[in-house]
Formats: sequence, structure tokens, C-alpha cells
Amino acid sequence: MLEVKSTSDVTDYFLVCSANSDRGVKTIVENIEQTLKDAGQKVIGVEGFKEGKWVLVDSADVVAHVFYEPLREFYDIESLWIDAPRLNLDFKDNPTPLKPKGSQETYR
Repeated sequence: MLEVKSTSDVTDYFLVCSANSDRGVKTIVENIEQTLKDAGQKVIGVEGFKEGKWVLVDSADVVAHVFYEPLREFYDIESLWIDAPRLNLDFKDNPTPLKPKGSQETYR
């Protein structure tokens, strides 16, 4: 997760991840969309899903870049944002679902 809010007018964060197949990319994107929907968040747009090589999921504050691994290495967008602070995300095998906006519980 890259914090780009100080240098981007488009979004506050970039989530960059990858999978070893186009089906894996699509699965990640579907999970991102479902998690956002379950949390009451809106997906503004999705680009590149049909090809499954580099998919953008725009949810306003966060833009997810989901790559097929060889393309992630080729485009290396993390190096384009080399000065952006990196945020470590704590992933779990069975993550706690996000709570809807306005909930008392903190987002995970």
C-alpha cells in the first residue's frame, strides 16, 4: 500500500498486488469488489478485468492495481512512486470483514 495523497490529486492510496495467473488476478479483483460492497463502500470503476493482466479498481480513496506477476515486474509502478510512504498491511488467512462506513469498529 502506497500513500500518495501528498503527490496525487486522484487518490490517497495505491494498493499494488499480483497473482501468478489471469484467473488469480480476476479472483483478487472479485474479492476486493465484494469486500468493498460488504463494507458499504462504492466501486467507482474497474478497468482491464476482461484481459486479467493489469486491473484497476477505483474506490475513490484507494485505487487497487492488481497485476499478472510478469507485468507487475515490467511496469514496476512502485519505483515510479519511490518517495511515497509504504504502509504494511496485516493479512490473515481468515480476515475480519470490514464494517460499513459509520460503524464504531475500526477498519482492518
